[in-house]
Amino acid sequence: MKVDEEGFYNKLLDYHNILYLCHRNADPDAVSSAFALSEAIGGKVGLVDGCNRVASLLVDKLEIDVVENPNPEAYDLTVVVDTSTIAQLNDIELCHYGVIDHHATTALTENAAFYLHRNKTSVAEIVYDVLKCMGAPIMNRTAVGLMTGIVTDTGHFKHATSDTFRTFSNIIESSGVEYAEVLELMASTPQDVSMRIAMLKTANRAEIERVESWLVATSHVSSFGGSASSMLINIGADVAFVGTLKENSIRVSGRAKRDAVNAGVNLGQIMEDVSADYNGTGGGHAGAAGIDVVADMEEILWACKQKVIEVLRNKTNPSSL
Repeated sequence: MKVDEEGFYNKLLDYHNILYLCHRNADPDAVSSAFALSEAIGGKVGLVDGCNRVASLLVDKLEIDVVENPNPEAYDLTVVVDTSTIAQLNDIELCHYGVIDHHATTALTENAAFYLHRNKTSVAEIVYDVLKCMGAPIMNRTAVGLMTGIVTDTGHFKHATSDTFRTFSNIIESSGVEYAEVLELMASTPQDVSMRIAMLKTANRAEIERVESWLVATSHVSSFGGSASSMLINIGADVAFVGTLKENSIRVSGRAKRDAVNAGVNLGQIMEDVSADYNGTGGGHAGAAGIDVVADMEEILWACKQKVIEVLRNKTNPSSL
């Protein structure tokens, strides 16, 4: 059942023992959103498979009490936060659950008891609207978390909308937290040598295909695929795909510049389409998405790249449609 912000809040009031469950390698948007809800309504923040570097720093700085590898059966309700597929939860068995999410496609809503979905640039913005609907005060720790979630999920506002800036401004005004505080927290995130090596290997292995003035890059690395694909965008690619080997499966992280998205590239849809061909899971946003499949690395990278090239060629040569 789809609900609005007030309906979501009222549903949560029916439960006493709530788990706010984040996707694997949880990012600041997921962690901060789960934390904000747990602070305002009560409950526990759950991590199925750790969190990324910035989110880990956020957990430490804000002293967030998290439960590692929680069992949903131990709770009256599980609220799945910022997650579009069960694969992102390592196929954990969900019992009675709700969903709060912002991804273009969210398969988990089908069997949810209730869900709140908005086309926002981050879940943190949706959570802020829930808190506002409740009349809950935006405390310092909550504000720092939500602001960090918004900044990171929008790529430092690269994918922000007017609504994004409006919500961010409202959080500052209602909490008194300064933007500089969030930037300082993020700047203190250490970059270990293994990540730097991964970025260099990604760039060295990159294969580039040109479609008129568009550049589509593919590469592979053993870890940090998301950061590596963003790095390829930062150094010149319009669209980038980076594959990583995860035990017996392949993970491909995709990123696209705003101009490519405006030209019709929708990575979330592309990843969903490719995953369907290989019985995998995939999805995300137009400018940032991922896929998990059991297949050959080069084959999957090629399939993702070809779908982007098709879009860009049709944009460049509309007569070919």
